[in-house]
Amino acid sequence: MRKMRLLFLVLLAAGLAFAAQMPQGVQTQKADSGTMVLADAKGMTLYTYGKDEPGKSNCNGLCAHFWPPLTAPVDAQPMSDWTVITRKDGSKQWAYRDKPLYTYDKDKKPGETKGEGSGNVWHQATP
Repeated sequence: MRKMRLLFLVLLAAGLAFAAQMPQGVQTQKADSGTMVLADAKGMTLYTYGKDEPGKSNCNGLCAHFWPPLTAPVDAQPMSDWTVITRKDGSKQWAYRDKPLYTYDKDKKPGETKGEGSGNVWHQATP
């Protein structure tokens, strides 16, 4: 029993350490698909775009209308696996492991993953 309690505490500490290294409002959650994903402050699934380059968003204009970027404050600072990129329009966006992050406008409730696999280039962002 004591070993189980210790294991639980270690796992809890690891989870809290991971959470402490994420931008404010970003969270992990189990999506409708059953996969653990990154989500925004509203619980909406975050996605990566296969046509992006490391540290650079290629989803602009109409693309960004349907796939809104996960915006970062102007004064946001990189932390652990999280970086801040400057978009084509000058706004700031969060990237996880050099992959810019987006939500999908057709996901209407937290945990939905309707964008997964779209065009064979959109994928759920996983921790």
